[in-house]
Amino acid sequence: PTPRATNPPTVPPAGGSPVLIGAGDICITSVIANAKATAAIISANPKAVVFTAGDNSNESGTTSQYSNCVAQSWGIFKSRIHPVPGNHDYMTSGAGPYYAYFGAAAGPAGKGYYSYDLGINWHVVALNAICSSVGGCQAGSPEEAFLRNDLATNTGKHIIAIWHIPAFSSGGEHGNNSSYVAWWQDLYDAHADIVLDGHDHDYERFALQSPAGQADPNGIREFVVGTGGAGQRPFGTIRANSQVRSTGTFGVLELTLGAHNYSWQFIPVAGKTFTDSGTQATHS
Repeated sequence: PTPRATNPPTVPPAGGSPVLIGAGDICITSVIANAKATAAIISANPKAVVFTAGDNSNESGTTSQYSNCVAQSWGIFKSRIHPVPGNHDYMTSGAGPYYAYFGAAAGPAGKGYYSYDLGINWHVVALNAICSSVGGCQAGSPEEAFLRNDLATNTGKHIIAIWHIPAFSSGGEHGNNSSYVAWWQDLYDAHADIVLDGHDHDYERFALQSPAGQADPNGIREFVVGTGGAGQRPFGTIRANSQVRSTGTFGVLELTLGAHNYSWQFIPVAGKTFTDSGTQATHS
């Protein structure tokens, strides 16, 4: 059976659209003020469903760091968070404190991948990008089989996928990563609309593109949102189809999910001015 999140799916008010909001690379104890600043944005959106794009603890993922940093910042709205893990969460063996803190909302312990519905016709797949901990991410791996089966079960819905490490990134620290080509192919075949990632500590929006990174009107739009609170980093090689980039501004991405389109807005922390917004028709 498909692993499902225990947090209930949101059903928007009549005439309304569900809102998904969040970021990755969130909490460092010594600069917890940054995570508290992004948390304040989310607190001002009490009806929004919250995603994380990994590295919830951007230190070593210890129990102490979850108690003293994550719980004291984004933990104030823990009941509406759908998380994914990052490599820093796995710096403590098996990401044990991550799974203990988020519980069933993080999906099956030791797997960390699951899916959930938003509103009437949106479906979100939360994936674990730490491939070595889950039997790989390649075609035929248990997680890729889960993704493929989950997409087949949810045909006709608009699809969002969230994981930590981006396939495409202009970030100077990490950049592109080819480990997720099988996921991109599955999502492309299913006419998915959005991929959300973190890992590089910046904000970047890509144009619709294929699994090969070619501009494609039938492709997927990727957002890198490593802006939750960990120190920002410079860009490196600018990748094809990169449309908007920003570093040095903490903030969150808000997605408003319509019946046949979605709108995005990057919301900066108080005192910052960078933003990015737009609307895109969905594929199906």
